[in-house]
Amino acid sequence: MSLKPGIARKGEGADGVHWNIMGQVYTPKSVTEECFSWHALLPPETFVPPHIHPTQDEYIHVLSGELDLVLAGEHVHAKAGDLVCMPRGIPHGIFNNTGHDVTCMFWVTPTGKLVNLFRKLHNMSRPDEVVALSPDYEVNFLPPQRAADIMGLE
Repeated sequence: MSLKPGIARKGEGADGVHWNIMGQVYTPKSVTEECFSWHALLPPETFVPPHIHPTQDEYIHVLSGELDLVLAGEHVHAKAGDLVCMPRGIPHGIFNNTGHDVTCMFWVTPTGKLVNLFRKLHNMSRPDEVVALSPDYEVNFLPPQRAADIMGLE
């Protein structure tokens, strides 16, 4: 998998692919062994529970809207134009609490097994299945917690 020169057009996924991952739409933009990037549409009230990538650094460039995050045990807020850096091995969770769609560009380095995980998760609807499958692809979800506890709302 080497990087091919060109333009990843708005709304188009690599190989024409779009993935539905628990209500969020992920559109892969570039895949090499060193880096995997995807556009994400996060509808209101969707989230990615706290998890760890033990072998990858992950980034989010917020294009529109705002996100609440738990990053290394801290509650942080990212707005359009912000870059969120999530080093490998650091727990992080991502929450759209705005009532509006949020769009972002995500990427991880190195790619590892994440592309294959997203292929498996496409249209999967049961969170317990997602959690059970993910460690085989180097993503480890943390034990379930109440959303209010995760976000420090109580």
